[in-house]
Amino acid sequence: MIAVSRRGALVRVAHLRGDELVEFYLWNLAAPDGVGDVYTGRVDAVMPALAGRFVALGVDVSGFLPDSAGGKELTIGTYAAMRVTRAAQGGKGPRLELVADDPHGDAPGLLRRGPGPLLDLAARLPGEEIVLDDYALLAQLRPALEGRMKYAAVTFDPILEEEVAALFEPVAPLPLGAKLHITPAPAATLLDVDAAAASSVPSLVLNNALIPEICRQILLRNLSGGILIDFAGMKPAARAKLAEPLRRALKSDPLHPDFLGFSHLGLAEINRRRFRPPLHELLVP
Repeated sequence: MIAVSRRGALVRVAHLRGDELVEFYLWNLAAPDGVGDVYTGRVDAVMPALAGRFVALGVDVSGFLPDSAGGKELTIGTYAAMRVTRAAQGGKGPRLELVADDPHGDAPGLLRRGPGPLLDLAARLPGEEIVLDDYALLAQLRPALEGRMKYAAVTFDPILEEEVAALFEPVAPLPLGAKLHITPAPAATLLDVDAAAASSVPSLVLNNALIPEICRQILLRNLSGGILIDFAGMKPAARAKLAEPLRRALKSDPLHPDFLGFSHLGLAEINRRRFRPPLHELLVP
């Protein structure tokens, strides 16, 4: 089921499997993240060292068009239709791709909005029923989701509300009494496992038990880019035994993160594609 709760301009979207929260997204109707938006863009700078172009999308709004996304032949001053493929995040502007067959305007500006996280999720999960607590939003979405939606006065019960609220905290509870400390930085996000009450559990047993919930937290919080995991109390020779369980746990993530191995410092390295902004960069509901 997909549960949707609206409060003013902020829409919370939760994918539930039974009672388990599988995915969570914030959709700000007043300030969408921009993924899927189509603009008239004007090439303002060619950057051979970056293999791309900087593109003006409007007043004080610009994005980056990689050569590999259709920008290679565009020169400075060229106008073209551009689609946002990655939201602005981490202090960087949106990533773009050329929409070669779309007409464009004669000045930089928005042509049409992208679908937003709810419609993206609904398209990826076509068999899931969608329950909303807002009649106006239901009417707005009816052309795209006719026959899949129903109204309920309460879509987020107290348990779900509590779990969602916890996603905005920098510490997440883990099985066996362990904790996960989450520290985002522009270049990477560090996940530090604190054994806490589970310190008496053998480290290999403990960390194996924690991996599924760590990967679930990565998905729920939409952490992306470089992710480093500092597992609890692992000797160098034992770390390799966590590689396959970590790969298996990451397979359920729709963005298909890559496990890159362990660094010389013993940190597990993961690369997760940047797409929508991570939860810590969005408004707290």
